[in-house]
Amino acid sequence: MAYKKLKSQLDASGRAGWLAEEMAVLASPQTYDGDPEMAWKRVKFRGRNRKALAVFIEVAKWREIQAQRDNVPRRRVLRDDALSEIALHAPGDKEALARLRAVPRGFERSRFADGLLAAIDAGKQRDPDSLPELDERKSSAPKQNGLVELLKVALRIASERHNVAQKLIANVPDLEQIAIDDNASVPALKGWRRELFGADALALKQGRLCLVVADGKVALRPNGTPPAGG
Repeated sequence: MAYKKLKSQLDASGRAGWLAEEMAVLASPQTYDGDPEMAWKRVKFRGRNRKALAVFIEVAKWREIQAQRDNVPRRRVLRDDALSEIALHAPGDKEALARLRAVPRGFERSRFADGLLAAIDAGKQRDPDSLPELDERKSSAPKQNGLVELLKVALRIASERHNVAQKLIANVPDLEQIAIDDNASVPALKGWRRELFGADALALKQGRLCLVVADGKVALRPNGTPPAGG
């Protein structure tokens, strides 16, 4: 009964295609195909030190393998924020590992500790020439703070206009990537999310749209539109 009612509402609102897009992602084997060698790309690396990057890559790889082996979420093995701290400090023993703030208390006594320390050592021994080049565009994100704030306003407008929660359309990392790259590979620039928000976000970034106040509310208008009452 609930299914029929929800399907009827989706059909009536013209949003049945949205559900089809989401289900296609969930049904795709690629969604669950995590390549350990590429695991580090799923986590934001905040450093620029290449020695730390080597450790980061190996630790992320270790976590991915461990999560797949135990069939558990990655964060059940180790949280994302711990990966960066471990990479930056590169602890060499269990005592040093225990001193890291982002590492759960008692982790050094867990069955994961030896494998993690081995991954850290592998990172330390890694040939620098084998490391990938970091995307320099990511380092410019702090310079885009003003644009990100504008995109947040545009996201709120889209959310209210279409009655869809903001977090279902885009998140802050999405906005940061859009601010840097018009072709960012983020959900907000694909499918129904692009129709609701992504296209307007790019138009705002490129100056084709602007934010105006209309009837006491902030709205998006084509650039050059006269102010309300003007």
